[in-house]
Amino acid sequence: MKFPDSVYVQRVEKAQQLMGELGGLVFGPSAELAYLTGAWEDTHERFSGLVIPRAGDPVYVAPAVDAGNLSVPFPVQGWQDGENPYALVAHVLGHAGTFGVGSALEASHLLALQDELHGAAQLATPVLKELFMRKSPEEVAQLREAAHAIDSVFGQVRIEAGRTEAEVAAELHELILDSGHTEVDFVIVGSGPNGANPHHSFSDRVIQPDDVVVVDIGGTWGVGYHSDCTRTFSLGEPPAWLPVLVEAQELAVQAVRPGVTAALIDATARDHISAAGYGEYFIHRTGHGIGLSLHEEPFIMAGNELVLEPGMTFSVEPGIYLPGECGARIEDIVVVTEDGCERLNRSPRHG
Repeated sequence: MKFPDSVYVQRVEKAQQLMGELGGLVFGPSAELAYLTGAWEDTHERFSGLVIPRAGDPVYVAPAVDAGNLSVPFPVQGWQDGENPYALVAHVLGHAGTFGVGSALEASHLLALQDELHGAAQLATPVLKELFMRKSPEEVAQLREAAHAIDSVFGQVRIEAGRTEAEVAAELHELILDSGHTEVDFVIVGSGPNGANPHHSFSDRVIQPDDVVVVDIGGTWGVGYHSDCTRTFSLGEPPAWLPVLVEAQELAVQAVRPGVTAALIDATARDHISAAGYGEYFIHRTGHGIGLSLHEEPFIMAGNELVLEPGMTFSVEPGIYLPGECGARIEDIVVVTEDGCERLNRSPRHG
């Protein structure tokens, strides 16, 4: 499943406009490449990638053994084992001088390209950041569908005493696929003290009647966009501090709008938790961007003075983690609108 070819052509044209002083761009297999071509290809050790000159048509350079499987809206130049693929890149870029490369290009290919082009490489991150961070309406629609699908999973899963984390995780895995996701990206079920580890996956621990259980799940949807949502379930009496976390997440979501910084959103959640005496137990950033990559710009954290703009899409997920006792996290995906934000997840935030 892909967007129409015209979407990828327009993205590449925009990349050319944003290239600045760079003599060209080269992207290997990655979410970046999928964003620009619609192709999720992996040719292993052989060089493969999209080559974008400053002007003119881009060329997809690929091993001949894989070229026939490609479906991209750009000319494909195949090369056979024993030939020099980097010479093909040089032919497309010409005398490029300094050229930009994608963040996932392997070092062996990068060094070979520098030798062939007799130029210096630098990360194309600034170019792609301009494209990646502001999602188009079509991309937001994909993320919205993914969010609603993952919401449906929370409405069906059984978080019950007597079940193991692994049993709940297996049910979640099946429900994510049944919801329409093409892949399960991750499943976290952290009960009791395991919930105090934000990146705990799941174990054979039996869920107890008075446990707090953190469930964080995500999958791949449609043309490759991701869902990511966390809910906290209290099987017994909820911790007295849980309303503090609920309030912090809500305040942070309400603070999202064009013109404010990523750091301000982080501070909004963090300051509320700190004021209640739990600041030392909030041990990670408040959020991360999401799209074709599960984690991408913008990162919602202290020190990031990036100004939010319409179309930027990210998680808002403060947490409180008491070592040896329990933890809690609440996470929604939001998209910045012209006058505020849209919260893409709609399921109850704790149960």
